[in-house]
Amino acid sequence: MPRAESIVLVNTGYGKGKSSAAFGVMGRGWARGWRVGVVQFIKSGKWKTGERKLADHLEIEWHTLGDGFTWESTDLDETAAKGRHAWDVAAAKLASGDFDLLILDELTYAVKYGWVDVADVVDGVRNRAPHTNVVITGRDAPDELVELADTVTEMRKVKHAYDQGVKAKKGIEY
Repeated sequence: MPRAESIVLVNTGYGKGKSSAAFGVMGRGWARGWRVGVVQFIKSGKWKTGERKLADHLEIEWHTLGDGFTWESTDLDETAAKGRHAWDVAAAKLASGDFDLLILDELTYAVKYGWVDVADVVDGVRNRAPHTNVVITGRDAPDELVELADTVTEMRKVKHAYDQGVKAKKGIEY
């Protein structure tokens, strides 16, 4: 079997683990000497997550460009503008040739909410620098991204502690 110069992975679905799986790939790529970058579309810098602490320690380029959970937004126009800006940053990095791996965390939400046109995302990912691998995360991945991707994994929730009233746990959820 031939090896591809780069591939696109999509982690989608309603189960936990989409971003966690992407950050596992982040660590694996870094360990192989890859230049790795992360662009987060929804998360804000308010939470000090374990994955961000790890990335800082590993000197991985990281951009947290959202303003948090959309249902907590006090200005949805500004939230949408931040999502569009995150795509502008991601598109430039995809085209730059500076990365062996880019993780576009929660990008699917920016498409689902209409902040970014799916055709622009498909074009940016399809026309990325040849050696840049991409991991895209988020629920409700559009068919166009699923079609473009080389590997798509759908996380399915069977049970989650939050449903039993257990709050997010540092080291597990963040």
